[in-house]
Amino acid sequence: MNSSVVIAMRRLPPLATLRAFEAAARHLSFKRAAEELLVTPTAISHQIRLLEETMGLRLFERRTRQVVMTEAAQRLYPVLRDGFDAFARTIDGLSAKAPPSTVTLTATRAFTARLLVPRVASFQERRPDVTLRLLAADEPVDLAAGTADLAIRYGSGVYPGLRSELLGTDRLAPVAHPSLGLTAPEQLARHRLVHFEWRVPHPDRPSWPRWFAAAGLPEVGASALHCTDESHAIQAVAAGLGVGLLSLTLVAAEMAAGTLVQPFGPAIEGMGFHLVRGPGPENEAVAAVREWVLAEFGLAGRNL
Repeated sequence: MNSSVVIAMRRLPPLATLRAFEAAARHLSFKRAAEELLVTPTAISHQIRLLEETMGLRLFERRTRQVVMTEAAQRLYPVLRDGFDAFARTIDGLSAKAPPSTVTLTATRAFTARLLVPRVASFQERRPDVTLRLLAADEPVDLAAGTADLAIRYGSGVYPGLRSELLGTDRLAPVAHPSLGLTAPEQLARHRLVHFEWRVPHPDRPSWPRWFAAAGLPEVGASALHCTDESHAIQAVAAGLGVGLLSLTLVAAEMAAGTLVQPFGPAIEGMGFHLVRGPGPENEAVAAVREWVLAEFGLAGRNL
């Protein structure tokens, strides 16, 4: 009696379309996605349309100088983002270790983009002999595996088997575009509330319900916009799409420039930013990066 084994092959869209979609969703911009992938915006648009045709779904609403993810795209994006992050971590772990003069510093995507990248030049001026590699990932990177040398993590500061130093404690408050003209908490009832969905839910995580409780007010809001990426929540608020409970640390530059405002309080305490490293010996290059981070973002500094 003959028998046969049928192996079901995965039915996936072309990888190029998924890469284009993930980059466009992360930046909310075809132009910035094209710059990252070293192609033209037209090529990104073509790949997105091919993916939409393959899936039979619309993924973006194309507006003047702006693209907005549909509900289907919001469901697809975090799955692809996590998958590409996992690919990168595994490949990095399998690759030969970087030379001692290269130091990998990891942090969340939002912290990397908004705070680390603008200050990289100061480190290069300080130590031109050390190559600083930034690894942006919202999932904690395994320091013990050697994927990164140092990490800036947001949390309690308790990381078994690792050493951590407190850089500062975050504070969050209602933040909006000045054009909304907010002056009092009661006006929130007429505006959309922008929420950032934490990867790991926890009762102590900053949230709108926590803020309303601290303010002694009932929860209000004309509607809600939920974002799974913190940078997207900030971009939505900067575009005037609503009021966000945002990290005052991450939007400090916009607040200083007046492009975003905190119309009223209170500000609630978030969790801590911690510089984390492994238990092993620290080479001179890693020590140089650690000292730079402490100088730029530590409690004695003025940038956090």
